[in-house]
Amino acid sequence: MNTNQSFIDLEDQVAAHNYSPLPVVVNQADGIWVTDVEGDRYLDALSGYSALNFGHRHPDLVAAAKDQLDRSTLTSRAFYNDQLGPFCEALGQLVGKESILPMNTGAEAVETALKIARKWGYLSKGIPAGQAEIIVMDGNFHGRTTTIVSFSDDPEARDHHGPYTPGFKAVPYGDLGAIKAAITPNTAAVLLEPIQGEQECRFLRSTSCPDCASCAPSRTC
Repeated sequence: MNTNQSFIDLEDQVAAHNYSPLPVVVNQADGIWVTDVEGDRYLDALSGYSALNFGHRHPDLVAAAKDQLDRSTLTSRAFYNDQLGPFCEALGQLVGKESILPMNTGAEAVETALKIARKWGYLSKGIPAGQAEIIVMDGNFHGRTTTIVSFSDDPEARDHHGPYTPGFKAVPYGDLGAIKAAITPNTAAVLLEPIQGEQECRFLRSTSCPDCASCAPSRTC
């Protein structure tokens, strides 16, 4: 019998460990609901970390994906295609930007933003070569690439991955005065999240959670 636990045990055995997922093995999904391999149904309040704000298998999105796959699976940036230009134009008009560079992940977007900020700092602001600083917030979470974990203060994400990328200065989250005080002629950018959702549990666990000792190993707080 294919049970939740049998799939969990298999994944633990053959897949590299990263997050500690909920013990639910999703087999089907529709709208706001997911169904596991044992037939139990759950309300999906996570929404794929907001990637599924329109729900699972939204008919308009499924139809658009099928239409594209029927015509072409993928074109690299070595070719032009008839989708990228119209997409960037529409998205740019929606968010008020002159040009758009689509990304696959948030970490890739942050890495690119860091590069753009530093290049602007050197070529436009006149920061001396190799001295650009980017101000970040304590308790941040922007991804798990080497550069991003270099300015993380979460030991679970950062420890044992050095040497780390230099050029970052951390200040307390939500402290405008600390940000202003940290800005120097070598500051190229300030990087922050409007809401620190990913880091909240780790912050509580490390500073004020009364059950820290018992819940930290399983990350259940």
